[in-house]
Amino acid sequence: MPTALIAEDEPLLAAALQTELARAWPELQVVATVGDGASAVREALRLQPDVLLLDIRMPALSGLDAAAELADAWDTAAHPFPALAFVTAYDQYALQAFETQALDYVLKPVQPARLQKSVQKLRAALDQRAQAAIQSGADDDSPLQATAEQLQRLLASLQPAPPAAPLLRQLPVSPAGAGGNTIRMVPVAEVLLLQAADKYVRVVTASGEHLLRTPLKELLPQLDPEQFWQIHRGTVVRADAIDTVQRDEAGRLHLTLRGHAEALVVSRLFAPRFKAL
Repeated sequence: MPTALIAEDEPLLAAALQTELARAWPELQVVATVGDGASAVREALRLQPDVLLLDIRMPALSGLDAAAELADAWDTAAHPFPALAFVTAYDQYALQAFETQALDYVLKPVQPARLQKSVQKLRAALDQRAQAAIQSGADDDSPLQATAEQLQRLLASLQPAPPAAPLLRQLPVSPAGAGGNTIRMVPVAEVLLLQAADKYVRVVTASGEHLLRTPLKELLPQLDPEQFWQIHRGTVVRADAIDTVQRDEAGRLHLTLRGHAEALVVSRLFAPRFKAL
């Protein structure tokens, strides 16, 4: 019996979706209904459902962000990655973006005819997944990698273009342990690694570490994308400082930087950048 998890922050809509799902797909068992993206990630990893229905807009962590986190954390050796459908209010621009990336969506308020189409697509996805497991092995990572690439393109297409801003030349940072009372200007040319850490961004150079209060998502549009590569949702590295890139037994990529000993994980969402390697 296939299982599903619903993530929807409006209880009445979640109940309506579950009711209509029971009519359209009687054998589908809804194992959990949650109201936020963080809970969706936690419960999906715990319950490993066959289907995920994620509200595209939820507090703190959106359905898209939750799907991206799950794609990065999922262990395909334990269970194939779920078939995905996103729950969204009608927005023609967003729906075109979903269709372009071949990711399914459910409109809210729930429309039975549209939901029936989604059920057919989800059933087909589960059938394809079962066939792929038979042919390639249950731990084949390629379907999940394909989904991660679709999510990455979808996230990029739905993000509003940031206003043009001059590229940064220096970063006003606080040396680690200085308590925020000292500000030092670090040339961007010296930066090896930028990593989100709570309310700060960790700025790593060959000579030490510093803290920056500007969120990483605000920094990115002000960095040269040819020089700084995002390798994880919270990690950006200087491209010409990359020393080694290795693939582990699970197919995950790890890289090291010259002048920095720490090995860094490359998210599935950003792994396609290294395909040529």
